[in-house]
Amino acid sequence: MAKKTKTQKSSSKAGIFFRLKSFFTGDKFKYTLGLFLFVFGLYLLVAFVSFLIYGHADHSKLDISWRELIRNADIKVQNKAGKTGAFLGEMFINRGFGISSFFFVYLLIIAAFDLWGRSLVKFSRAMLFSVVLIFWISIFSGLLFSGFNVNGFLNPGGENGLFLANWLSSMVGNIGTFFVLVCSLFLIILFGVENFIPWLKQFFGRINKPKAVIAGTNEVVDDTPGQVEPDDSISKVINENDLIETIFDPDSDDLEIEERLDVSGARSHVESQLSNASANVDEGELEMTVEKIEEETDEDFDPGESQEAYDPTLDLSTYKFPSIDLLDDHPSGNAEVSNEELISNKNKIVETLRHYKIEITKIRATIGPTITLYEIVPAPGIRIAKIKNLEDDIALSLAALGIRIIAPIPGRGTIGIEVPNQQPEVVSMRSIISSKKFQESTADLPVVLGKTISNETFLIDLTKMPHILVAGATGQGKSVGLNAIITSLLYKKHPSQLKLVMIDPKKVELSLYSTIERHFLAKLPDDEEPIITDIQKVKYTLNSLNLEMDMRYDLLKKAHVRNIKEYNGKFTARRLNPEKGHRYLPYIVVIIDEFADLIMTAGKEIELPIARIAQLARAVGIHMIIATQRPSINIITGVIKANFPTRIAFKVASMIDSRTILDTPGANQLIGKGDMLIAMGSSMTRLQCAFVDTPEVDRICEHIAGQQGYPTAFMLPEYVGESEGGALDTDLNNRDELFDDAARVVVMNQMGSTSMIQRKFSIGYNRAGRIMDQLEAAGIVGPSEGSKARQVLLQDEYSLEQLLNSL
Repeated sequence: MAKKTKTQKSSSKAGIFFRLKSFFTGDKFKYTLGLFLFVFGLYLLVAFVSFLIYGHADHSKLDISWRELIRNADIKVQNKAGKTGAFLGEMFINRGFGISSFFFVYLLIIAAFDLWGRSLVKFSRAMLFSVVLIFWISIFSGLLFSGFNVNGFLNPGGENGLFLANWLSSMVGNIGTFFVLVCSLFLIILFGVENFIPWLKQFFGRINKPKAVIAGTNEVVDDTPGQVEPDDSISKVINENDLIETIFDPDSDDLEIEERLDVSGARSHVESQLSNASANVDEGELEMTVEKIEEETDEDFDPGESQEAYDPTLDLSTYKFPSIDLLDDHPSGNAEVSNEELISNKNKIVETLRHYKIEITKIRATIGPTITLYEIVPAPGIRIAKIKNLEDDIALSLAALGIRIIAPIPGRGTIGIEVPNQQPEVVSMRSIISSKKFQESTADLPVVLGKTISNETFLIDLTKMPHILVAGATGQGKSVGLNAIITSLLYKKHPSQLKLVMIDPKKVELSLYSTIERHFLAKLPDDEEPIITDIQKVKYTLNSLNLEMDMRYDLLKKAHVRNIKEYNGKFTARRLNPEKGHRYLPYIVVIIDEFADLIMTAGKEIELPIARIAQLARAVGIHMIIATQRPSINIITGVIKANFPTRIAFKVASMIDSRTILDTPGANQLIGKGDMLIAMGSSMTRLQCAFVDTPEVDRICEHIAGQQGYPTAFMLPEYVGESEGGALDTDLNNRDELFDDAARVVVMNQMGSTSMIQRKFSIGYNRAGRIMDQLEAAGIVGPSEGSKARQVLLQDEYSLEQLLNSL
């Protein structure tokens, strides 16, 4: 019985110890302590600032003891923090470490945020360097202001700093103390600033490194490699005690600047040496004549006295780009992911994995606008395929729609689990247009689509894509995505630099942009509507773009350049003669809103010119963006997929549709409302597409349309269709031997199609097509209507026989 009592006592003590430990490590104690430290830090800040301002008036009242000071209510001070604040100011600043005491305020505030799980900086590192700086600044101030007080009361170094400065001066003298302080400051910066050593290397390298000269000019360029300012992606690490630690994980890339050498200078040096050699030839030696051959191009010409570069924007010199104020800042409401949600999801993921005997060693949560990425590191020996097969089980435990597992994450060595947020955030177009990444972009055709999981603005250069396929189910964000792409281009490009060809079979999605016809749109010469909706005109427009592409390639060939950027650079430098057909070439972006409708109506007549443009037009600045809500293999064919390496997928209904678009599952796990995957080559990125509403697009178009524009839209080359020339030129004197029989079959069935003739007579497609052209020329069938059967113009066999006899 006694043993049982002792056991009960020991278990009772263990229970009390466990409860105390749980209390001091629990969230309630940490949040309370954090609040106390934060308020006390602010109070110290007020006390210190008031001490610097009113310390002279309160100085005489602080000579008495603290006990007498707090007991005597008649003693008044001017410090805004009261007598306690005045006393703390005296103790910390004058009797302590001087003005470096303000670091104590900094330490209290970051300690409070660390307890709240919102670490501003790494606390242990900040505390170490703050203590070192407190002593360094105190000693330096004590040495600098040794022997006198500021304003008669303030000791900038404090009594401790003055004591340490005097002690160092007695040991190594004032000069030695100065050297000690300089060396210690260098060590503080060396260990405290992360990029200090690269900066030193860069600084000394800049002194010793020769500077490059741009060929043909006197401009000297400092080609020291710089660094691009990284966008910090915010992550949160959840440890085993459910504490959330914020991690800043910057990915900084060095911007390499290509070194440009003065080739013309080297050439001149060689030529001068050859000239000197020929001049010094002895009479007895064989005389060598050095002939200087100038580089000749038919297109180089002398522009006369005007050497100023050509500026295409001068045609509309008063054009003003749209302002940020035209876009709305859509409120997200209470869209922040709470710590409770993060911890709950973390516990459910760990519990689900443990049910299947899968242990993990670390988990990190990266919060995005729509989803949160949980990165886990499995224990050694765990197979990745085992975790990947638990996608549905994890979705069931989290009761969430759209769980996606990335196993493994490329280049990270972790496994990612994407979980939708309970309250997703709306990414407004205004926020990404005003971002530093977009505003400072030097891309030729910059496009911002939205934000990544780490809240970074996602920007691409359309010239490097070079074509985009957009697909997804109805109502999941395709039209908004197209508007985001168009808005990005309108905010960055001048009307002289960009032209848009808009094809909209639905007739309502792109009609908003008809008002900017004289600024940004391109069309055929005889088109009345700026937005192309008629199927026949779509075919003509695509074939006209092929003619424009061929004309541009001819211009590039004559100019001896390889792409549009080199050509325009040569043209603006006035090295190409406009009298020989050269002109400034704007980029042309073709936007097709509903590609499936075109394929179903016109078939190969649409697919073939699109494929040809996609294969060849990149170098001449023609790019395509096609969108469809029907991601099936008869719409997104192999030819289309092969020529559209960049693909955007919004939410689709099945895994088969996802594989059709992206060649991989994943789009079927998206949650809709702008949630999208973009595949560029082998990389796959999940984004929340930026939201731009119809009134915003209206305001942007009104702003552009209200300014001076060109007299007309940009005119594409005129295209004459086959129906306007092919059948009429057919010689009926050389009719096919099956002509009469084919005419009777067509009239009897009242249906004229090449495929029917091909089946009935077991002949090839080319021969059947020639017979159909002859039937059209004879007036038996009507012109081609795409994939539809031709209209039969004769109603009975008697009329046909009369026609055949007349032929």
